[in-house]
Amino acid sequence: MNLGPTELIIVLLIVLLIFGGAKLPKLARSMGQASKEFKQGLTEGAPDDGDESAADGGKGSKSAKSAKAAKADPAADDTADS
Repeated sequence: MNLGPTELIIVLLIVLLIFGGAKLPKLARSMGQASKEFKQGLTEGAPDDGDESAADGGKGSKSAKSAKAAKADPAADDTADS
């Protein structure tokens, strides 16, 4: 489905009538921020290991994350022994 210039102008006029001229910059800014946060969430939420993410649906549980952090931080083991 291709939108020609006439259709785009009609859509923009309808959006202008619905939201008003003063709210359009705010609306565009919030949509841009939401898009940026969504893309950032996709890159941060990318699974590191296929085993753990596949077992819990890719969401990752807090216990798995804390266990992973404990394995990565050997200094935490030194303080527990002393």
